[in-house]
Amino acid sequence: MPDTQSLSPLPARFADWFASRGWSVRPHQVEMIEAARAGEDALLIAPTGGGKTLGGFLPSLIELSDRVGDRPSRDRPHALHTLYISPLKALSVDVARNLMAPVSEMGLDLRIETRTGDTSPSKRQRQRAHPPDILLTTPEQLALFCATANAEAFFRDLRRIVIDEIHAIAPQKRGDLLALGLAAIARWAPDARRAGLSATVADEGGLARWLTAQPADGEPHFARIVRGAAGARPQVDILDPETRIPWAGHSGRHALADVYARIKASKMALVFVNTRSQAELTFQELWNINDENLPIALHHGSLAPEQRRKVEAAMAAGKLKAVVCTSTLDLGIDWGDVDLVVQMGAPKGSSRLIQRLGRSNHQLDNPSRALLAPTNRFEHLECQAARDAVADNALDGEPLKAGALDVLAQHIMGRGCGEGFEADALFTEIRSAAPYAALDRATFDKVLDFTATGGYALQTYDRFRRLIKRRDGLWVARTPQIAQRHRLNVGTIVESPMLDVVVSSRGRGGHRLGQIEEWFVDQLVPGDTFLFAGQVLRFEGIEEMAVRVTRSSDTEPRIPTYNGGKFPLSTYLAARVRDLVQSPDSWHQLPGQVRDWLELQQKRSRLPRSDGLLVETFPRSARFYLVCYPFEGRLAHQTLGMLLTRRLERMRMRPMGFVANEYALSVWGLRDLSGVDFDALFDEDMMGDDLDAWLAESQLMMRTFRNCAVIAGLIERRFPGQEKTGRQVTMSTDLIYNVLREHEPDHVLLKAAWADAGSGLLDIHRLGDALARIRGQIEHIDLDRISPLAVPVMLEIGKEPVYGEGHESILEDVSSEDLIAEAMRLD
Repeated sequence: MPDTQSLSPLPARFADWFASRGWSVRPHQVEMIEAARAGEDALLIAPTGGGKTLGGFLPSLIELSDRVGDRPSRDRPHALHTLYISPLKALSVDVARNLMAPVSEMGLDLRIETRTGDTSPSKRQRQRAHPPDILLTTPEQLALFCATANAEAFFRDLRRIVIDEIHAIAPQKRGDLLALGLAAIARWAPDARRAGLSATVADEGGLARWLTAQPADGEPHFARIVRGAAGARPQVDILDPETRIPWAGHSGRHALADVYARIKASKMALVFVNTRSQAELTFQELWNINDENLPIALHHGSLAPEQRRKVEAAMAAGKLKAVVCTSTLDLGIDWGDVDLVVQMGAPKGSSRLIQRLGRSNHQLDNPSRALLAPTNRFEHLECQAARDAVADNALDGEPLKAGALDVLAQHIMGRGCGEGFEADALFTEIRSAAPYAALDRATFDKVLDFTATGGYALQTYDRFRRLIKRRDGLWVARTPQIAQRHRLNVGTIVESPMLDVVVSSRGRGGHRLGQIEEWFVDQLVPGDTFLFAGQVLRFEGIEEMAVRVTRSSDTEPRIPTYNGGKFPLSTYLAARVRDLVQSPDSWHQLPGQVRDWLELQQKRSRLPRSDGLLVETFPRSARFYLVCYPFEGRLAHQTLGMLLTRRLERMRMRPMGFVANEYALSVWGLRDLSGVDFDALFDEDMMGDDLDAWLAESQLMMRTFRNCAVIAGLIERRFPGQEKTGRQVTMSTDLIYNVLREHEPDHVLLKAAWADAGSGLLDIHRLGDALARIRGQIEHIDLDRISPLAVPVMLEIGKEPVYGEGHESILEDVSSEDLIAEAMRLD
């Protein structure tokens, strides 16, 4: 018989370690080792708890074991072997901690270190001089490497790159920046192979192409796709509260008593919400009913890093009963004792729900448990659609798209701040990154010219001259100071300007709780109270760019809102929700209150069809209303509302304004809208001149341009020892926007802003697809009063911005009681 040990894919040391744990190496882990030995890039798609992270690192550990033998690290030459990249700093730290267990237990003397925004300058310098064997970092840190000298020497010995949660990075601008960084590494370390890890991949082929370097000509290349075995089916429940389910709103207060009872019955629960303001509110409401003083914590991106790390350590130690959190805890961290995930509100997509489900019972063979707690009646429909999608393993998410030009400008500048570049060579290198594989030379030259001079309209201003071409043909930063400022502004996440929140008992000294957006603070006067970091705080004033606060016992504090949460993510479950609404046979799964609501809609009006658009018109309080139900998300609906009001103004229908939610849109005016030609009103041609004219003057478009200008480096927010205020950034970018529109309308930054408008703040692409879907399928119902399905969007009036000629004369009586009573009244 052959020696079974010689047939094992694992060296003896590794096989013994698996055996000591009572484990067997999984087939997908074996295939990852085989792919690495064959010199192939590989995309590993495996469910949470299936050993995905270990599968990504096994080839590295085996190679390092063969290379270093039993020599201690101090006696070996310093060389970076594996670079691990994740979208979250916390994930890098957690993976480093978990990776140390097998390394130490197998007696491998390896240096494993992290490098994030929290890493000290002294440690960064040491890492550059003496690289660890394995470095765990983020896309932004890789961009900083590309923007510093000697990057080629640092990466020369690199053999492996592991990209975790690749599905969360690739579709975003962070993914574009990372892809460009990987292209640079491929030039410096051509033998380095890549591995991508994910549990939720909707577009396998797209990610497999994104992961691997693309040829200059010919057919695209794809990484090998490795699939792990499916795990236990998740258990997803939807809360059916005994209390009245709200028609609108997102607080979820009505459900928190039931959520608290589920928390008590669990070992540890993660309570996910979709925005930071909702996290603060939910945490405070849970504490108000926490009669048993359960240890419940709060975790979101605006809290101080020290506070977040404290919560993470308490979770790892099993000291908490629940954590209210946002997407900061979405991804791959194994918290051990978590056995319940609660989703407050609709998850907005099946992939996001599956990702969050993976935080519960982080083991392949144990089912994850989740409780969906809808905050209103429409969200009950969306949660049911999400549960059905999870059962069908139907994934969704942002599509991959062409690389952004503002990100390209940032990368070009970064390479000039590093070792310099020759234009032809850099163009070839950039084209090897999948998002930029179709980049043409003319566009590249325009972006290079913009990065170097600001472009035609701005080249006379010395402040925009950032790159120069030396006699040896290399493009480099014009001055060391310009290079330093670029490094301070690296990244693609453009937050609204933030101010530190510092709390003390006497208004002096104190400690930092986190950061809050400047625009919210502008609305406060001393004595005002607000909710932050789970505490009620009294605003004392601003001192040295910090918000000075003291603790308060006020029972009615304001809840901070964030521009990041001002435009919630669109639902990717729209088609399933439309199907559910028009299918009464499926309503038996819904709570009785929701069924009654839909049945009442059938009697008073009609149900929206999945292949068309229901438009209702009705009078109310000397106003005339139009309500439609595209189910395409708030972003697309707001854009549609803008375009409809422009058309109605031209038709002299005297529109006064509109509001939108995730499911519906309401427009109102002074003239009866029932006689409008709705096929013409909703015609796709609104995506032409109407859209162009509106976008040119839109504040949303100017905001989009502002973000692009910051990413591209045209406007620098951070300087050594200081940072621009939000007002300064806004004034600068608005002036430049107007100059470029007038003198250089084809400027690369304007193109970048229009591309962002298509898929970002305005969701133009999605709206265009919706208009094409409903062409010739518009169903109009003229009512004598509001319909039940229209009540939720009408209740948004007064809570959301209202646009139109008569925005100053909004509805005078939009009380929930009146609207609901009117909708419920039957003939």
